[in-house]
Amino acid sequence: MASALCALALLAALAGPICLRLHRRPAFITGRDGRLSTSTALALAWTVILVWLLLAILGYGLTAGGGVAYFRGADGPLSTLTTVYLPLLGGPYVALIAAKTVVGLRVANGSLAKPAAKPTESGRRPLRELIANDSGRTDLVDLQYVALSAVTMLYVVLFFLADVGTGLPLLPAEMWALTGAPAGAYLVNKIAVRPNPVITNVSADNGRLTVEGGGFTPDPAGSPALLAVGDTALPATADPRRAP
Repeated sequence: MASALCALALLAALAGPICLRLHRRPAFITGRDGRLSTSTALALAWTVILVWLLLAILGYGLTAGGGVAYFRGADGPLSTLTTVYLPLLGGPYVALIAAKTVVGLRVANGSLAKPAAKPTESGRRPLRELIANDSGRTDLVDLQYVALSAVTMLYVVLFFLADVGTGLPLLPAEMWALTGAPAGAYLVNKIAVRPNPVITNVSADNGRLTVEGGGFTPDPAGSPALLAVGDTALPATADPRRAP
């Protein structure tokens, strides 16, 4: 019991300041559009949990565990680190890096636009953004990624607190699938999402109307692009040099 309480205190000391800092200024886990980034938030959460596990095991080993001998042996407290926990952490980080790359490339070539988030009075971002798309609606893929990741984190934390002395919980090697599979679905969703047309600026000069933004795609049938102003459809010409 004492070991579990000490581990909980360590978790509070480690995660508390981070959560407080992000609550006041969440820029660290926001994307290029200013909204909370699902992949960044989950990767950070898994990093905090793994660091906490390692520090708690180190503290136990140097006190109640009896020293260096506690860490030795094939069934030592860190025996599942490379087979379960590093893959468990790897899924969210692969999703984070790949998603940022995909979104960055699509924004650069003009096939996707990321509208800037509306600022809030407090400067904080609502947690709902973790499971919502750019339009503010709940995204099923983001929801399952966050939900399954949260359940897996809770599973790991509770099993560790149940017996701190055994080290990293002896979870099934397939446990990484609970983060890897949702992370893969999250990435595929980023690749497959349809362009989100966004207008960032409109100007008129000598009878020429210029609409700037991104996410504009030509008609798949090959017909000329049209711009509707009120009820009037005007022919439009795309200029890729203006793509964001």
